[in-house]
Order: sequence, then structure tokens, then C-alpha cells
Amino acid sequence: MSTPLVAFNQQTPAHLLVSYLNTQGISSSLATRKNTTTNNLEYVVVVADAADIDAAMGIAEAFVQNPNDPKYQQAAWEQGEATSSQASSRLLPNLALFEQAKQAPFTAFILMVCVLVYGFSHLGFFGVITANLLMQPLDILAENHQWWRLLGPAFIHFSVLHIVFNLLWWGTLGARIENTMGVSMLFLLFFVSAIVSNVTQGLFSEPLVELNNVYTFGGLSGVVYAVMGFVWWIGWLRPEWGISIQKPIIGFMLVWLALGYADILWVSMANAAHTSGLISGCVMAFIVAKFSAQRR
Repeated sequence: MSTPLVAFNQQTPAHLLVSYLNTQGISSSLATRKNTTTNNLEYVVVVADAADIDAAMGIAEAFVQNPNDPKYQQAAWEQGEATSSQASSRLLPNLALFEQAKQAPFTAFILMVCVLVYGFSHLGFFGVITANLLMQPLDILAENHQWWRLLGPAFIHFSVLHIVFNLLWWGTLGARIENTMGVSMLFLLFFVSAIVSNVTQGLFSEPLVELNNVYTFGGLSGVVYAVMGFVWWIGWLRPEWGISIQKPIIGFMLVWLALGYADILWVSMANAAHTSGLISGCVMAFIVAKFSAQRR
């Protein structure tokens, strides 16, 4: 019989505790309920087997004392591996889309970097990579001058599904932009959208002081939304340039964006990064379409 263990006001710590419990062999899940006193939504960690409740309680008490311990982030990453493997296997036949990137060197380069970072993370270097690539607050970057962190989160992915989903879209749309408008256009789009999406997400996130003041978000999703917005608006404003995206795909990505804000998905979404990335891509497409005398 399932037993409620502990309730949180925010989803992130509840998700971290569930992930850690599962990696420790204690089957648990996340549920929601309304607090009758405050009328706010609570996230409840539920243990599947009542026989595990004592062990789970000990883990929960340790978690509450130090929720920023790196082992919980690592457990969430490992749990993402297990839960996404089945879904990602259905996407693997579509990996032929990566073939489009072979004729686009910058697209292929970003693909390779993301895969290498993910591979080394999976080989035990997750802590080292995140400590050196994840974003820090701008005031700290102004002191240590580690400006590569403005781009760093774009290369870090936390599960198979996460990286496959992002790289499929990047490999398809990025190659389309690069082959049609040139490597410089795609480089500029990547550079601007990665910085804009990471900085914006940082404004809505809290850094972990215990982990060198880094933010814990990552992924190429902000850039993916940027390239989608760019292709969408270029196809609308300059259809004669021969670059476009199908309306059902646009609809799917916008619905996915809306679902992130609804907070009903099984993963924590970097909504600010997605939205700002989309806006930056659309704005850049507008500027290019309006001020370019001819197709690059």
C-alpha cells in the first residue's frame, strides 16, 4: 500500500527526492494535492511499499537537512536515463535526420560537442563538467571572467530523451539554415540565442551556493526554439528564399511550450529559456528579412 512520505511547496526538491529514493531501491512517485490551509499546490513524495517507509523517512530527513548535496542531482540524472530509454528507442530510427548535418560543418560541430559532453557525463565526469560549464550569476561572472558559461549550459543534457530530442531538431533545422543562408548566419543565431536563453533562464532560477553558485538548468532547447522561430518567420517573410517549416510542427512546439508553463509534464522545463530563445530567433529572422538585400 502506498504511503505519503513528505510534501514540498516546490516541484524541484520533491522530484530530486523521488529520484534519489528510486536509485536507492525504494519505489516512489510524485503526487500533488491542495493545501487546505493555504490553498496552495503541494508536491507529495509517495512511497509505494509501506515496508520501506522507515528507510525512506531516514533518507528524507537527510535530504531536508542538505537538499543541495550533489548526489541528489546525480540521482536525478541517472533516473532520467532509466525513464527515458524506452521513449528514446522509438526515436532512434529517425536518427537518419542527422545525415543532413554532414553537409553543414557548424551544425555537425555542435552535434559532436553535445554528444561528447553527454558521453563524458555518462562516464563519471558529470560533476566536473557541470561545475565548469553551468551558468553562474552575472555579477560572479563579472568577477571571475568565465564568460564561456553563458554558452556552457547549451551543451549539457540530462537524459537520452533530452539530448536526442534536441539534437534531432538542431540537426534538421540547423543544417537547413546553414545550407541555405551560410555558416555565419547559423553561428550568429546559435551564439545570440544561447546567451539570451541562458541569461533569461538565470533570472528566473536560484543558483546553488554549495555547488560553486551554479544554476542547474541545461540543454540546447533554447537554441532549438530559436532556430525553429527563425525558420518559421523567414518562411513567412521571405518564402522565395526556400526555407520554411510545416505548420503542424510549429503547432507542436508551441503546445509543448505552453505545457511547460502549465507545469503538468513529468520533467522540469526551462520555460524562460524556451520562450526567450523563440523570441530571439523570430526577431533575428525579422531583422535579416527586412535588411538583407538578397538571400545569403
